[in-house]
Amino acid sequence: MLARPFWLALGFLTTLPTPPIEKVAPGEMRRASAFYPLIGWIIGGLLAGAAWLFTNLPTGLAAGLVLALWLGVTGMLHLDGLLDSADALLAMRPVPERLRILGDVHHGSFAFGVGFVFLLLKWQAIGLSGWMALLLAPVAARFWLLPLLNLFPAARPEGLGATARQGRWELGLLFALPALALAPLAFLATGAWALLVGYWAARRLGGGLSGDVYGAVIETDELIFLLALLSQTALQA
Repeated sequence: MLARPFWLALGFLTTLPTPPIEKVAPGEMRRASAFYPLIGWIIGGLLAGAAWLFTNLPTGLAAGLVLALWLGVTGMLHLDGLLDSADALLAMRPVPERLRILGDVHHGSFAFGVGFVFLLLKWQAIGLSGWMALLLAPVAARFWLLPLLNLFPAARPEGLGATARQGRWELGLLFALPALALAPLAFLATGAWALLVGYWAARRLGGGLSGDVYGAVIETDELIFLLALLSQTALQA
């Protein structure tokens, strides 16, 4: 059945209401990963709808409200991953210490610096982007997570990210194809960024990736998609 993996993916990646699932069987999160791009369409649809709703508001305020919705609907799961990854990957520490930092609930100076700059850039990018970019960015970001889940081992086998590895992503590609067709250059730029960050992070973590890094990839991929589409539009003007 496809319904259960879909609900698992929706419940894992968003704060939207889902039917109660008492127990997740082994391998179910792996099957659910194929639905990540579809969840991206749901998130993107909410963002595009909000952007349309806030059309008459000042640009900065409208962008701030869309950003707040973006953070709220994802439960700040990916933002937390970005902050944890900043502390761990940017620290001049040995691999075991970086892995320990990833599991630490506290945030350090790298997290605050990266988080502040990232949110500032994303807010500005939202203000300059149209509804189509907001619709497609979450799709592209969640699709390009799928190759990373297959290419790299788990840096922390006990982490949540490890349970989604090695899923079949052909279905995910099918869900993502409309985004590729509508914005091919931005879609491919997002993929290039995801692979670059994945390889860099894996080298810093002893060869594998963790759920926090996956969250960081999604967050930064969304920003890269918006910036790539804005750059393309500016060059064509």
